[in-house]
Amino acid sequence: MLKAMTSSRRPRNPVGGHVPVAGGLASTGLAYARSIGAEAVQVFVANPRGWATPTGNPRQDEEFRAGCEQEGIPAYVHAPYLINFGSATAATVERSVESLRHSLRRGGRIGAAGVVVHTGSATGGAPRAKALVQVHERLLPLLEEADREGRGPRLLLEPTAGQGSSLCSLVEELGPYFDALEHHPLLGVCLDTCHAFAAGHDLAAPGGTKLVLDELVRTVGEGRLGLVHANDSKDVAGAHKDRHENIGAGHIGAEAFGELFVHPAAEGVPLVIETPGGKEGHAADVALLKSLRDR
Repeated sequence: MLKAMTSSRRPRNPVGGHVPVAGGLASTGLAYARSIGAEAVQVFVANPRGWATPTGNPRQDEEFRAGCEQEGIPAYVHAPYLINFGSATAATVERSVESLRHSLRRGGRIGAAGVVVHTGSATGGAPRAKALVQVHERLLPLLEEADREGRGPRLLLEPTAGQGSSLCSLVEELGPYFDALEHHPLLGVCLDTCHAFAAGHDLAAPGGTKLVLDELVRTVGEGRLGLVHANDSKDVAGAHKDRHENIGAGHIGAEAFGELFVHPAAEGVPLVIETPGGKEGHAADVALLKSLRDR
């Protein structure tokens, strides 16, 4: 077992990964986290490509929560990919409400610091402004409900790679999205480096990561960055393709990730990898990010 980390010993930016949980959040997820040297974890609490809302295993939930607390590991939940509050299909929006409510509630039970959700797209030819009105009408009540119940997790909006009619891919597009949600206090951002690069932010350019983080602060304010998905990209900047690569093996390059460890906006923010390669590749990516941090 990893030694417990007190808050005073926790690194400025914990580095970890998305971990498998088939077989149990604690028995599988925490064991995998330890094997790759993770200081932070992200999990699914439902099928990421389905609408089911499983109750989970209360014993595993409690063991996972206790294990994370004991070892000083911040935990995050990634909501299912199908969620889209900008959809023109009423059934999709209704299912999105129930799916995200489930992720927020399970996140609270396992002690998650945040729940990550993709910002979605305007479908059916609907204008972006209309889709954002729908975001206001259907997503904002979930934030208010979570606030009343005191469940705890922040809702972290993850901009996409810019495919199709994305509501939010470039950092500047977070502004209207935050406006639609009235800058709710539980609202935050999960910045996926591959998505940002694919959307057109050239993180590989000198100072590119700093420019993106500066723009993020200007757009949504300080303290809103809650998590970084640290992924290199198989494709060039602006390709609008969401294809993750191992750290340093893609078009972003390792040095761009080093800037995350010195920018004020990222202070205290965990980095979680979602890269290929299985356990061996994940352990190597975590180790590389730690070495960049330790410089």
